[in-house]
Amino acid sequence: MTEKPVEEMSFEEAMAELEKVVTRLEQGEVALEESITLYERGAALKARCDAKLAEAQEKVEQIRLGEDGTPAGTAPFESK
Repeated sequence: MTEKPVEEMSFEEAMAELEKVVTRLEQGEVALEESITLYERGAALKARCDAKLAEAQEKVEQIRLGEDGTPAGTAPFESK
């Protein structure tokens, strides 16, 4: 696992590290204190993945299609 700050990770980096955290926790071979640290890191990684997915969804939802069905540009995102 890396010590890279979660807020600087790409979606792919966060997801890969989250998978490692889950694997280590599932194996059950870590001490209680380390389990707590891993769980906290995993929660932060999950939040990062959720945020990056939400960003991507907002971008995709804003793609406008022209009359012929081809992408014609984007529209500004409006919060719901």
